[in-house]
Amino acid sequence: MSTLFTKIINGEIPGRFVWKDEACVAFLTIGPLTDGHTLVVPRLEVDKWTDAGPELMSRLMEVAQTIGQAQVAAFGADRAGLTIAGFEVDHLHVHVFPAYSMADFNFGRVDNHPDPAVLDANADKLRVALRAAGHAATVPEA
Repeated sequence: MSTLFTKIINGEIPGRFVWKDEACVAFLTIGPLTDGHTLVVPRLEVDKWTDAGPELMSRLMEVAQTIGQAQVAAFGADRAGLTIAGFEVDHLHVHVFPAYSMADFNFGRVDNHPDPAVLDANADKLRVALRAAGHAATVPEA
């Protein structure tokens, strides 16, 4: 059975993609900690990060770092936060988000009802920053 993320990757469920390559994709979460909160997800269905091979984890971290750098530039954040939790969906995913303080790491503060127009604008802002950083080949159109 396909995971929720596989359905998003396959276009069965809409997603606000900011990155697509042969190994992984990145799209905005619908429950953001901060504006621009993005999930980096492997195309391969792997449940736990500890089950992923070193090459896949390396690629996910490389893309997460690139996304984080673009978030800092696009949203004026002090840092980019990164965490792997894995309880929400049984498909490995890396949370990358603009972070302004340690409070931004509190998943109890997730916005469960974000404005879709704000999510769209945040995805556009992140795509622009990624393209400006030289990653146009992996940044899809809206």
